[in-house]
Amino acid sequence: MQSKVSVFILALTLTLALAINPAMARTYVIKFSHVVAVDTPKGKAAEYLKKIVEERTKGKIKVQVYPNAALYGDREALEALKMNAIQMACPSFSKFTGFVPELQIFDLPFLFENTEHLHKFMNSKVGKELLKGVSRMGLIGLAYWDNGFKQLTLDDNPIRLPKDIKGKKFRIMSSKVLEAQFKVVGASPQVLPFSEVYSALQQGVVDGQENTISNIYTKKFYEVQKYMTISNHGYLGYMLVTNQIFWNSLPQNLRDILSSCVKEATNYERKLAAELNQEQLEKIKASGKVQIHYLTPEERKVWKKAMMKIYPEFYDVIGKERIEEALKLAP
Repeated sequence: MQSKVSVFILALTLTLALAINPAMARTYVIKFSHVVAVDTPKGKAAEYLKKIVEERTKGKIKVQVYPNAALYGDREALEALKMNAIQMACPSFSKFTGFVPELQIFDLPFLFENTEHLHKFMNSKVGKELLKGVSRMGLIGLAYWDNGFKQLTLDDNPIRLPKDIKGKKFRIMSSKVLEAQFKVVGASPQVLPFSEVYSALQQGVVDGQENTISNIYTKKFYEVQKYMTISNHGYLGYMLVTNQIFWNSLPQNLRDILSSCVKEATNYERKLAAELNQEQLEKIKASGKVQIHYLTPEERKVWKKAMMKIYPEFYDVIGKERIEEALKLAP
């Protein structure tokens, strides 16, 4: 009899607790939309984030990952995110610059010496402020995820110095910084969608392009270009974002767990990105289809001096003090 009473009291206590605090019983769902394949660093990190979030919240947060633009492209995903139709996305920086033009700092050529310098800036006060800039869109910036540094390819001749690309047509993403970057060394920037780059190179619509190793490899650009230079002149990255309404709806304990999981998944993604770029560079070398040149320290200085001339053009948009802070953190 006593045990029945105890069970009844326990059940009553739980019922009252749930009535007072319904959040205790609630399950939260994160729809995470991204545009790349599952076997990319971003795709694998999204799956890893799902795994650890569901484990550590004991299923109180469910993560549904939609890769390959199965739900939305990056631009559409941001609109859906603002409406809380999805709760997480990870677009490239270029998708945010209409609202947060300061993020164009990551497009500036030769601003970052290496990955360590880049991550040091991202973790700095200025880097964290840039992450918060998406609050203007009703979003919360959770983390920066890597794609990698960009390299140059060309079909006509090897690229060692800026004079080697003078008069050449280079495909770029839509970006005022990238446009200025090529114009300052006498090249002709051409804005083209990423999906059209291979055929444009193949047909000679453009002479060359800039991209990360992973993009050059997976899209087979090295098959239609004779020369590649490892220049590490610019950076391509992503911002992991969530919706403010969703974030504020989470109980503090779940928010803390999610923040911790994001940090771990970010470290995982960055490690994968570095490993994959190196693996795919070796595969490009093994193909024998492209001649590869590494910029020497002296050549890099020449490129840097030439392209840094564009920095003052963007002081008003990006902020002179932000650019100077990034330069100050160089090793």
